[in-house]
Amino acid sequence: MTLQTADIGHIIQLAIAPVFLLSGVCTNLIVLTNRLARIIDRSRVLEDRLDVAYSDPYLNELDVLYRRSHLINMSIFLSTACGLFVCVMVAMLFLGDITNLGLDKYIAGMFVVAVICLVGSFVSLLREIYIASNWMRSQRHVRRKR
Repeated sequence: MTLQTADIGHIIQLAIAPVFLLSGVCTNLIVLTNRLARIIDRSRVLEDRLDVAYSDPYLNELDVLYRRSHLINMSIFLSTACGLFVCVMVAMLFLGDITNLGLDKYIAGMFVVAVICLVGSFVSLLREIYIASNWMRSQRHVRRKR
């Protein structure tokens, strides 16, 4: 089968919306990896301090950081899975149009799975933010009146 220029243009038009989704997922991954890097940096500082002397407050903060890192890792996994599903979906769009295979249901299913992964990633991120905010509020110092 020969591809016409109009066919390629049509395929590219179909692939534009998933590519915008992929762009958003990549931006989300940047945010998530930055948050993970900050968690890792803080945990290294605390672990170095614990090597010098035992401290319950440091251990408590490390526990919170470990929970947060688990949630961020889950969010990164789900965002990456979403990106993978979007890429496979774009490939299926091209493959289905070129070969005239009936991949419509698979493409729609892949899109639904990608969006579910993205929702899961955002839920995990929200849980991590909630834990970080609660920890911050629980550790605030009360100012004395002068």
